[in-house]
Amino acid sequence: MNNKPVTMQEVARAAGVSTSTVSRVLDERLPRSNSPAAERVRQVAEALGYKRDILASSLRRGGSGTIGVLVPRLSDTVMALIYEAISQAAKERHYFTIVATSGDAPESERQAAESLLNRRVDGLILATSRLDDQLPSHLREQGIAHSLVLRTDGTSPSSLGDDIQGGYLATRHLLDLGHTDIGLVAGPGFASSARDRQAGFRRAMQEASVEVNEQWIMGSEFGMESGEESGMKLLSGASRPTAIFAVNDNLAIGVMAAAHRLGIELGASLSLVGYNNIPLCSRLPVPLTSVHIPFDYIAHHAVDLLFTDNSEHVIRRAMPSLIPRASSSRLK
Repeated sequence: MNNKPVTMQEVARAAGVSTSTVSRVLDERLPRSNSPAAERVRQVAEALGYKRDILASSLRRGGSGTIGVLVPRLSDTVMALIYEAISQAAKERHYFTIVATSGDAPESERQAAESLLNRRVDGLILATSRLDDQLPSHLREQGIAHSLVLRTDGTSPSSLGDDIQGGYLATRHLLDLGHTDIGLVAGPGFASSARDRQAGFRRAMQEASVEVNEQWIMGSEFGMESGEESGMKLLSGASRPTAIFAVNDNLAIGVMAAAHRLGIELGASLSLVGYNNIPLCSRLPVPLTSVHIPFDYIAHHAVDLLFTDNSEHVIRRAMPSLIPRASSSRLK
């Protein structure tokens, strides 16, 4: 059985018209033609089972003044914050943004991207890119204006924080407070942000000649529930770390919940550092030490990269900074 998609050229041959005619007739952005040739093209396309590849449609033929933004979920505070920052940056360029969510599944991501492109957006900003993601390469092949934000695949134009440096700063802070028994809630391996923050953690530990306890490296998702689960594993054993670096604030809040359940006093018996410095960090009962990332700066560059020619391999990294609060203290 041949599952190869029917091409526009095949429709043109069967209908006895040129490929450009097929393209014009089936382009939903153009006024509908009811000529005999157009009707024949539509009938042949339907009979052959032709489906237009939305991703292959050029976005450079006229603009809609709209940018599509793809995020895993808006219930994630970081994703909501970066979307708001992108929306503001786009507004300054007289563009409007629309958002779609995809979870973490590649197929859902592609469907969401097609949905945005079907709405004639002038470009895409993706906060969803996985290290094994094929969508950015497909967008590059089709010449579709896009940029990656907060994550990178190393090739498509990207705007993000310097996550290796951020992970280093978080870990160096704990080391400087006298901690050597340090655990890591590492996030998902498919995200460049989680990978790089772990790399920064390991670099700081190596520079300090402190051995990493691999049993205290907890792979996780990015949500609070995953942070609490990881925190319970780290803190309920006979031997536990005196400090934990969680690669985002939601994970750190989950670790806080685990510590509370176990009767461990945060900031005294346990030091904790998060990442992203979401607004909630400073308002918790024990304010959370966190690595600050300039979302506005990152968002502006993500929008700028959409309109920069020859921007492949351009990766702009914003410098993070550590915001110390009561959740981390000197080892007693």
